[in-house]
Amino acid sequence: MHVIDTHTHVISRDAQKYPLNPIGGKQSDWSATRPVTDIELLREMDDAGVDTAIVVQASTAYGHDNSYVAAAVAAHPDRFAGVFSVDMLSPHAVADIRKWSDAGLVGLRLFTTGSTMPGQAAGLDDPRSFPGWAYCEALNIPVCLQMTMDGIPALENILRQFPNIRVLLDHFARPNLSDGIPYASASQLFALADKPGVYLKLTDRTIRQAASGHSNHTDFFAHVLSSFGAKRVAWGSNFPSAEGTLKSLLTNAKQAISILSEADQRQILSETAASIYRPLFARTLGD
Repeated sequence: MHVIDTHTHVISRDAQKYPLNPIGGKQSDWSATRPVTDIELLREMDDAGVDTAIVVQASTAYGHDNSYVAAAVAAHPDRFAGVFSVDMLSPHAVADIRKWSDAGLVGLRLFTTGSTMPGQAAGLDDPRSFPGWAYCEALNIPVCLQMTMDGIPALENILRQFPNIRVLLDHFARPNLSDGIPYASASQLFALADKPGVYLKLTDRTIRQAASGHSNHTDFFAHVLSSFGAKRVAWGSNFPSAEGTLKSLLTNAKQAISILSEADQRQILSETAASIYRPLFARTLGD
């Protein structure tokens, strides 16, 4: 199986060439204490059995300067694809999206919450962002969203404005799953299943949440697949933000989804990512 990891990060050791400028002004602990360079990520991939990694802009280290992601992808185009970040409220957002797309990166990431920004930031559906959203829709650029459930109303507004946009929700939008089936606390998330452009990123965080409280993996994956289908779920390690080796994170994911059919496992670990990030499609099929 060709394994594609949709969510990795790289941090350079050269702070002069790639200066830190984190969103919100605070660097994340993980990027300061366990940074991984592009070469180190390749070693982790080889050890884990990951064929291709989507290198996602480390917003809590570099903000909207995607130079290191672009350099990593340019150096290893056979193993990496890159996702960049821009300020969607900037009047230059479209030009910035074009710049990083022309540099060879294949997707956009919007960072509206996280370890250094624990609440859901406003502005996801600010009208000033509409030119950027329209450009992504027109050029079929997928957008992954680091957001919480509180951002779903704004996302629904974006989906009404731009019905052909494709979005990938990091960590399933961080739902509370502890109440178990039928996951009433996450009802807003599962209500997005009727939006065909909404995809879900299965990370270690979500896997752990799915086995907390009254939830278990059997109920969780049955509910997810009956709602969204495996074709709209993609695995991402979140390495090295998530603690542990890439090998251990992939092992945990494989164990969690082992209850699924081989076809669904292959879809989540490979084929959904290839369908979202179209340049990977031919590469995956080639294997």
